Amino acid sequence: QVQLVESGGGLVQAGGSLRLSCAASGRTFSNYYMAWFRQAPGKEREFVARIGRSGGTTNYADSVKGRFTISRDNAQNTVLLQMNSLKPEDTAVYYCAAGNNDRTRRYDYWGQGTQVVVSS
Repeated sequence: QVQLVESGGGLVQAGGSLRLSCAASGRTFSNYYMAWFRQAPGKEREFVARIGRSGGTTNYADSVKGRFTISRDNAQNTVLLQMNSLKPEDTAVYYCAAGNNDRTRRYDYWGQGTQVVVSS
């Protein structure tokens, strides 16, 4: 089992920045690929960004590319999401997720989420 706890959400004006953090515990963190997802009110959960086990590989949704940066610190068991140039459409609950199945590429562990609200 892996336990994930997100923090860093809040209210910010459009154009501002926030940094989300996800703290992991329970298993060897470096064995897991990690990702951030988000879910806006009335919408389905969507992929935001992912990072490989060593941090050398990252991918982003087109909607956040160039504005968000995902990173990880395997010594501190954390994954970060730096969000710049925030837009009202970035308003959502942001979830941290972990997985270690290279065949299915599923994310089996999820945090409880942290709310981000971007005002116009």
